[in-house]
Amino acid sequence: MKKEKPKYKMIVDAAVTVIAENGYHQAQVSKIAREAGVADGTIYLYFKNKEDILISVFEEKMGLFTDKLKEILSQELTASDKLRRMIENHFGLLSADRHLSIVTQLELRQSNHDLRMKINGVLKEYLVLLDVILKEGMASGEFDKDMDIRLARQMVFGTMDETITTWVMNDHKYDLERLAPAVHRLLMKGMRA
Repeated sequence: MKKEKPKYKMIVDAAVTVIAENGYHQAQVSKIAREAGVADGTIYLYFKNKEDILISVFEEKMGLFTDKLKEILSQELTASDKLRRMIENHFGLLSADRHLSIVTQLELRQSNHDLRMKINGVLKEYLVLLDVILKEGMASGEFDKDMDIRLARQMVFGTMDETITTWVMNDHKYDLERLAPAVHRLLMKGMRA
């Protein structure tokens, strides 16, 4: 079945809001439908169940991060500059959508194992693109040529992830985007050749 983008997107955006404000377990499909301005049954034309909605939210929203990172990778920049732009973009997208930051940093982690595995599958493409930056930096001599790619990936993504989680847990009280240069600087100190 072909998805009608406007209504599908309205439901996805409504799900982000409802899940952020109520928590995943308290986010009934009827609340999502009401927020999207559609009938409850309309939800089931696009999604099998609430779990499917959460996975679709993550696919749809993670696509924004992945598309922007592909754009960054296509530019004539050093690996260090690509990494900086990736961090700035990641922080910027979540800073601009506080509901999404709550969903990605808190609600997705409270889901069951099977759901987390599906979400990890969606995240994989983004991490593969991060590996491209790391490999470019190693090849150009910007980054330590003996660096363990998996460990470096965990260090970069884990640092961004924990920085954002702390920001969310502190009720978004400070400017997340202003932290991007400091995070980049600390990561570069650990990866420089």
